[in-house]
Amino acid sequence: MEQHTDTTTPDTTAPDATTHAVPVAPAGRGPAVRLVRSRTDRMIAGVCGGIAEAYGLDPALVRLIVVLLTVFGAGSGAIAYVAAWILMPDAPGQ
Repeated sequence: MEQHTDTTTPDTTAPDATTHAVPVAPAGRGPAVRLVRSRTDRMIAGVCGGIAEAYGLDPALVRLIVVLLTVFGAGSGAIAYVAAWILMPDAPGQ
């Protein structure tokens, strides 16, 4: 039986800065999502608008989910909203 050996050398050159412009998620997942609070679609702090923009959802749907979690989840929606308000940075821009 014949064995095949790879005679090519691996590319050890450092990639330039333009090749890593988009954050890459671990294998098997889509691109990494950066959550930021919306500057344009905000009612209180822009948390729901930012989540909606990041995942391509309707902001009203995200707001409805937060309200339902607050009412039926013993206030967990409000707690999560305040935590996101503190932890999520504002979107860059004016």
